[in-house]
Amino acid sequence: MERKHFFYFAAAACFLFTSSGLSQGEDVWENIAGELLNAKSVAVDADNPRVIYLGTDNGLFRSQDSGKSWRNLFVSKARKLGVNLLVFDSQDKDILYAATTAGLFRSVNKGLRWDRIFKGKSQDEAVCLSLVVLPRVIYLGTSKGLFVSLDKGRSWHKEKGRLGKTRVFNIVHSSRDSGLLYLACTDGVFKAANLEDSWERVFTAYPRENGGEDDNEVEDQDEEDRHSEIRYLAVNPNDPKHLLLATQRGIYESKDSGESWGNFPEYGLLSRDIHMLIISAESRIFCVSKSGIFVYRSLVWEELSLGFSFKKINHISLDRDGNLYACSENGLHRLAPYLGHTKGKALTQYFISEPDIEEVQQAAIKYAEVDPGKISNWRKQAAKKAWLPRVTVGLDQDINRTVSKSIWGTSGTNTYDGKHYVGPDDETKYNNKNLGISFTWELGDLIWNSAQTSIDVRSRLMVQLRDDILDEVNKLYFERIRVMAELDSLLIEDKKKRFEKELRIRELTASLDGLTGGYFSRQAAKNSLCKS
Repeated sequence: MERKHFFYFAAAACFLFTSSGLSQGEDVWENIAGELLNAKSVAVDADNPRVIYLGTDNGLFRSQDSGKSWRNLFVSKARKLGVNLLVFDSQDKDILYAATTAGLFRSVNKGLRWDRIFKGKSQDEAVCLSLVVLPRVIYLGTSKGLFVSLDKGRSWHKEKGRLGKTRVFNIVHSSRDSGLLYLACTDGVFKAANLEDSWERVFTAYPRENGGEDDNEVEDQDEEDRHSEIRYLAVNPNDPKHLLLATQRGIYESKDSGESWGNFPEYGLLSRDIHMLIISAESRIFCVSKSGIFVYRSLVWEELSLGFSFKKINHISLDRDGNLYACSENGLHRLAPYLGHTKGKALTQYFISEPDIEEVQQAAIKYAEVDPGKISNWRKQAAKKAWLPRVTVGLDQDINRTVSKSIWGTSGTNTYDGKHYVGPDDETKYNNKNLGISFTWELGDLIWNSAQTSIDVRSRLMVQLRDDILDEVNKLYFERIRVMAELDSLLIEDKKKRFEKELRIRELTASLDGLTGGYFSRQAAKNSLCKS
């Protein structure tokens, strides 16, 4: 067990030094959209990463020089047109689809000319949110249902039942298993094994009217009144069974195509409200929350948007070179590379005032009374039990009193008088007391006694509890160091993020104090006094 926790300490320290903001590099977000604001989607040409397509709330633009200049491809003159998603055809990279607030558009010549191939029958159906283009079929998710085309967009049919009236947030499929499809919508997560297969719900979400807390499902709600905790679904490109679901309450993970779900680690996230998730070809996980952009590495989330001033992040994407793109109300920004280095102090500076991790671990063990010595004492006491005899003390007392009285004598005759006597002829009293003491030794208990079984059970439970406590202490301790490093990298003017980081540090400190009975803060205060 000691080896395990030493390894955890070494790995965490290595992680802090190399990737959590304690090196001399920094995250540099480059604004490549110029004066274009309210970016909603981005697509980078896989054959030529210098060609970038940008969707905004006012049309579609293209850059052929990595964002140095932009050309307007189309805007809607009738009304404000927002481009929610840009998707390249899976077989022909010259074909580009644009899912907009006014229908689905397609260009067969990389954006030079556009045709609307879907417009819906209502305003809600015209709002296109998600799209998957496969060789034989196109799936289109709108604000009012899922639509399918089997003839390259010439005709469409609406899915029946629940999926025909729900809001479809995104649709995903695995490049390794093109027949396996998933979609996330207001009512949950659905899966289809192939084109002919029906949709199966694998994650249930109960829509709440007007964002209320009532968990009872209401079938006849209007879609605009139905709110869901589901935000986005991502599938691992290297494992089609591995799913990550972004929700308002955190991230859920499934490793068996949605058959079962569990909570994904959230250490490092400042908010559980996750808006989007992507998984790279190297299985690196990125997410967007209301607090910023994060990457999951070494069991914790690391923020990548410390030097990025934004109001709201709408979309993130990766190109083939590993550049990370972020669409926000401030425009389009690019991070290259996305390794996540932030400017800050050297590693040792953050440990000067901190109690050593070994001291904090021992304080937590002592406070929880799960010290290994406690088990040893139990075993020693159980072994000594055989030397103590079993003492039996018995007391027996008999008290008997027998009294017999009678009249006896001789009868008289003519010559002499008779004689008689009155009185006891027998009087016997008994008062017996017996005291017995016995000593018994069970010498077989020197080898094994029944108490050992109970000790073994309690020992296993205590070891598990101690391991859980130490793991929790390790994670909290090193996350606190990392958040302090992130706080140092923020500008003084960034008051909102500084407040969130400072609040998180206090939360982590309180958690460590709760596990150590206040030892962490007391020792940190002593170290600060010694330093000053």
